[in-house]
Amino acid sequence: MPVVSVPTSFNISLEFDAPGLGRRSLSLFIDMLVQYLYIILVSYIMSVLYWGRDEWALWLILLSPVFLYHLIWELTSNGQSIGKKMTKLRVVSINGGRPSVSQLLIRWLLRISDLWIVILLYLLIYLMAGGGGVESVIAFMFGMGFLVADIILVANSKRAQRIGDILAQTIVIKTSAKESLHNTIFREVAEDYVPRFPEVMRISDRDLNIIKNLLNDAGRSGNQEKLAAAAEKVKAYLKIQTDMYPDEFLESLLKDYNYLSAK
Repeated sequence: MPVVSVPTSFNISLEFDAPGLGRRSLSLFIDMLVQYLYIILVSYIMSVLYWGRDEWALWLILLSPVFLYHLIWELTSNGQSIGKKMTKLRVVSINGGRPSVSQLLIRWLLRISDLWIVILLYLLIYLMAGGGGVESVIAFMFGMGFLVADIILVANSKRAQRIGDILAQTIVIKTSAKESLHNTIFREVAEDYVPRFPEVMRISDRDLNIIKNLLNDAGRSGNQEKLAAAAEKVKAYLKIQTDMYPDEFLESLLKDYNYLSAK
């Protein structure tokens, strides 16, 4: 199983299982199928409720979910589209944390091949049914060219990145067990909770995600050393002195952050 090693700002490398081309292709196929079925639904609605006025404006409005599909899902579902959820994949930042809005936006803007294929697949079927012309075939082949370029990049890139991932500084990884609240940086804290380390607000969300990943993998062999190293680096950076155990200290940081960020 291919593994992607990602260096973090704490000089600790995190390892993620990289999905194979087959799994990514299946994820893409599921997403394309969802988008295609939506286009069919919109086409049916337009054929039944045809008003004849501002038709193209209405088409653009009704088809906007297709254009925004990956951006909306990955923003609202922690880096997962419907296809990624079903195939247990996720988009993460190159440092292992949750990708930022700007990263997902860049990634979405460069999903040219996916968008072309969804729309052009519909055109190809329309062409095979007797409609369209040579222009539709040329457009379809043009879109296929973008898709093939992405496939080549995924197959040969060290981190299995497509062009959008490379420029957005993101990677696609395999998720492990079922999602739970503990698998995020969020922690439940009581209303009367008293934060111990308010300095935690100087740590970025990216580095908090790194701490979360280390805590979630605390049972893995060799991870205790990484926890201890991370804890010492955080203490030095925040100028904190404490005798707490590394895992207890880092978990306390997450709780403090959740309490203080909600104020």
